[in-house]
Amino acid sequence: MGEIEVKALPAIPLRQGIARRLRGLGRAALDIVYPPACPGCDRLLGSRASLCPQCWSKLGFIERPYCEVLGTPFTHDLGPGILSADAIATPPPFDRLRSVALYDDLARVLVHSLKYRDRTDLAPMMAQWMLRAGDGTVQAADVILPVPLHRFRLIWRKFNQAAELARALGRLSEKPVLIDAVRRTKRTRRQIGLGPRAREENVRGAFSVTPAGREALFGRRVVLIDDVYTTGATVAAVTRTLKRAGVTDITVLTFARALPGPI
Repeated sequence: MGEIEVKALPAIPLRQGIARRLRGLGRAALDIVYPPACPGCDRLLGSRASLCPQCWSKLGFIERPYCEVLGTPFTHDLGPGILSADAIATPPPFDRLRSVALYDDLARVLVHSLKYRDRTDLAPMMAQWMLRAGDGTVQAADVILPVPLHRFRLIWRKFNQAAELARALGRLSEKPVLIDAVRRTKRTRRQIGLGPRAREENVRGAFSVTPAGREALFGRRVVLIDDVYTTGATVAAVTRTLKRAGVTDITVLTFARALPGPI
């Protein structure tokens, strides 16, 4: 009988193996102290980063048919390529918008938990849904960008929720994430409570592309990440800045979309 050649498996560096073991032990210890619970209702679950069946059924996912530009859901399928009245009357500066769910009670809980309660552990779960909602645009893009926070607000909040979602999406899609390519150079008021025109004026001239970002973004297809799309004033301002820097195609991808319902 001939000899059987056994190929050696690639060796895992000792430090990497130890780090993995420590992370596994840390997660196990965390599960004992803080058992996995549904972020929507605090019901105990078997694993982290998931919803219980009841909360899952309450999340208002945005599915086709929807406007190909604004992603606004339709109540009836009107055929391929149909645009909403808003997209026809007032075309946005970005090329398309996609969102996971309507900004209803449960989506609001998830966004606020990530944004205000330091639940960064929710970002991977939310990013998985965003990858699906992107409908192939993430795979077709060259880079992923988060909407930036002003440095003073970043210090106060400790992290940028859009950047957390962008990092998680980058890991899932294996696309590069450029955190510092665009900066918020103007300290603006919070958009909450402002009308559409006030929101637009509030973020006018608030963003700039860094020299390194300009070189990295020129001629690229970009997915721009934010947590919620309301009037679109913020992402529109970032989009105009990116277009001036030579970005060729921009998909805005958010977790939630503020709408009263399908049209």
